[in-house]
Amino acid sequence: MRLSPYLRGMNCIVTAGPTYELLDDVRRLTNFSTGRLGATLANYLAARGHNVLLLLGEQATYVGERRAQRVESFSTTADLRAKLKTLASKKVDAIFHAAAAGDFAFGRIFAPDAANKLVEIKSAKKISTRQGKLLVELIPAPKIIAELRGWFPRTKIVGWKYEADGKRAQAVEAARQQIAECSTDLCVVHGPAYGEGFGLVGKKGEPAHLGNPPVLFDALEKFAR
Repeated sequence: MRLSPYLRGMNCIVTAGPTYELLDDVRRLTNFSTGRLGATLANYLAARGHNVLLLLGEQATYVGERRAQRVESFSTTADLRAKLKTLASKKVDAIFHAAAAGDFAFGRIFAPDAANKLVEIKSAKKISTRQGKLLVELIPAPKIIAELRGWFPRTKIVGWKYEADGKRAQAVEAARQQIAECSTDLCVVHGPAYGEGFGLVGKKGEPAHLGNPPVLFDALEKFAR
């Protein structure tokens, strides 16, 4: 692909795919995400001449090609957070945070003892199911997007917002709230509440509606450069 003479190659980070949290060594809590959208965005940016690091969740099911110059995997939300934080000293022009980071992590775990009294399980390689009941406490996981501005004060940051319930206006408002609360520059909103395509929501003005991923990717690159 011939690049426009004014195009400046950017250093970009794209996150994609889900995080997961360990209940024990064989059971996990995870978000559903194929990682396709983030991975194909990374491909697009690399094809446009940008230097791209793709952070891709281990549970991502998308098996298409990966053209990013670097691809690294992550597991838990804490793992993704740590990987991003270590990049804070690098020159990063744009972050596209499309990963489906989990909202919850496991807290305390309880199971009945021989007297059928619930007792806390401190640790186990594999929690037994013989007791027939397990109570698990879910606690909030750290919001990575809320910390990005502190680590990357001069970087253009684009967040993602998947909204399942409500109507388009409510989905757009949720995107605006993310921008305000997390000091990001832009938010891509999608999901059943938004409807077909994607909404590109900024700090000001009306959101732009983009009908498919290629049009979205073009808009994101133009915004970031």
